[in-house]
Amino acid sequence: MRLLPGRFLARVTALPAIAVSAWLLVAFPLLALGLFTPWIALILGVPAVIAAGALVPRLIPDPEEDVPWWPVVLVLVVAAAFAIVQIAYHAEALVIRRDPASYAMYTVWIAENGHLPIPQQRELIAGDDPALSYQSLAHYERGDVIWPQFMAGAPLVTAIGYWLGGLDGMLVATPVLGALGVLTFAGLAARLVGARWAPLAALVLALCLPQQWVSRFTYSEPVTQILLLGGLVLAYDSLVRRTHITDRWSRTQTLAAVAGLVLGLALVVRIDAIRDLLPVIGFVALLLLARRGQALPLLGGLALGTGLGFYAGYGLSLPYLEYLSDSLDPLLMISGGVVLAAAAGTAVLWRHGLPRTDRVRWLPGAVAALALVTMAGFAVRPLLWPDYGHGSDFTDGWVAYVQSQEGLPIEGSRTYYDMSLYWVGWYVGLGTVLFASLGVAMVLRRLTQWRDPQWLLPAMLLVWSVATTLMRPAITPDHPWASRRLIVLVIPAFVLFAVWFLAWLTRYCAVAVQAEKQGSALRMLPVVVAAGAAVAMVAPTAVTSFAGIMGYRQDVGTVAATERLCAALPDDASVVVVDPGMAGNYMPLLRNVCGVPTAALDDASPENTDRVIAAILERDRTPVLASEDWAQLADLVPEVEPERPFHVVAQMDPSTLMEPPTGHWSFVGSVWITVVPRP
Repeated sequence: MRLLPGRFLARVTALPAIAVSAWLLVAFPLLALGLFTPWIALILGVPAVIAAGALVPRLIPDPEEDVPWWPVVLVLVVAAAFAIVQIAYHAEALVIRRDPASYAMYTVWIAENGHLPIPQQRELIAGDDPALSYQSLAHYERGDVIWPQFMAGAPLVTAIGYWLGGLDGMLVATPVLGALGVLTFAGLAARLVGARWAPLAALVLALCLPQQWVSRFTYSEPVTQILLLGGLVLAYDSLVRRTHITDRWSRTQTLAAVAGLVLGLALVVRIDAIRDLLPVIGFVALLLLARRGQALPLLGGLALGTGLGFYAGYGLSLPYLEYLSDSLDPLLMISGGVVLAAAAGTAVLWRHGLPRTDRVRWLPGAVAALALVTMAGFAVRPLLWPDYGHGSDFTDGWVAYVQSQEGLPIEGSRTYYDMSLYWVGWYVGLGTVLFASLGVAMVLRRLTQWRDPQWLLPAMLLVWSVATTLMRPAITPDHPWASRRLIVLVIPAFVLFAVWFLAWLTRYCAVAVQAEKQGSALRMLPVVVAAGAAVAMVAPTAVTSFAGIMGYRQDVGTVAATERLCAALPDDASVVVVDPGMAGNYMPLLRNVCGVPTAALDDASPENTDRVIAAILERDRTPVLASEDWAQLADLVPEVEPERPFHVVAQMDPSTLMEPPTGHWSFVGSVWITVVPRP
């Protein structure tokens, strides 16, 4: 079969989502069964990924567009350059202060042990001594076990990097996933806008600070981005051919089922993907009303993927979902209402079909105007409706601290959610925001006129996600940390609609020029417009990134310090953290990475310490006390000189509230240990 550039671009940009989904379909059941070991995953997972990567892309139809090789090459260059840069600047976040190290500790545990939950191993420390606790940041104590925070999907993928290269391999896995997200997005842009515009879309996404930033950490967003954008890519390909609901099963239905499965599996990675998937339910209802053969396969794949996601949440992450119950329970109720409404609407309209909105002359213009008014509302929101109320004293305190650092009025309850549109403008430029606003208005107008049906599902999902996320980002509002809420779908949506508008404007100028005489100087107008608008998108995006926080690595030296710490612990060590201030940050590092039983001594009085040490010695193990304070250990065990195997002085990302992040803060981490000799 001849290798055509259009066919190659279509298939290679769908491969990341196909491969990640195939891996999750094997890895997640293995973890649920407690069998997620390297050899079993190798024997079952690798053939599954290879088979899916070989077979599913063959179902993808060739694009109708005549695609040259140059956009294909540019897309691959952008993705490869992104991966190289992010690997070179990858972070070493292993000490839990915020979410990246939490995911890293989750990854290490399942990669080393292959099962959940984490045993407390209190029988190897001091039994049920009431002075000991086992809960720490991102790790919930329940009975005699510990459950890690978050969903299993991202750690199941980054575990591959850990198996291949230890801690360093795990930390560079996410940069590769981020590059695959850029590649997947380029595929979506190629399908919806045109292959010649895909390099620009990929470049803007790759340059923006949030895409680079989340790809340097072990975050879940890159995996979610691959699945949701990849699901849209595969759904687009499945809908190219028209089929009737009564037609025999074909490759078109198979591709629709795969698309639904890929979208649903995003729930295994992030529980809040429920919100993003709600428009897919409505779209399936529309497909059913149109009697399209892809409707039921798409619904079946979506049901399977979301079913695995709910098991991942309620089977392996229940304490985390309990922690999120105030926001998750209403979302589940809304989701149930959407499903019931979609079913009822389908039943009511089944005989007569959809109302012909294209026959209501004023409606398309009204929809476009509503889109522009909504964007204007987000723009003026900070002036009219500043947002308050985190519902957390800790978050209020942190926001107040950052406000003091920036010289802002101290209002700890300020959420800054009203600034969400400006956050997007920080990272991709106000030009992109303007182009995207015009683009989404025009796309919605055309859809209301029953034109461009290939845009229906992407527009439904992206517009819904942008609107709900900008309305309530639901995250601590300091940056760059808050930017992760934008990167899965919001920023890709702005870039996609902006590039679509630029392509439309260029074609409009070309048609206008063709009406002029051949010798007219206006013949260069389309090129000038395209180049000028592209610069307006690329330049601010690049400036924010390069002038911001992208020129250094965070927490450098943590991997080496962790290896020294683990090497300093005896094989039969039982570690007791006597410093409450460091227990939450370092207990997972000691337990998950070093593999030693670990507990925190809430009240490190001499009496409690001596009792716990005696209990450990009775179990024929070596007591090890850990603290950030040398003097504390020297006071508790004066006959033994403490040592400091873990000491890191590194750069870390700052926190800003009213401007893009620049510069860096400092991270200083130390762990002193005292190895109590056995008599």
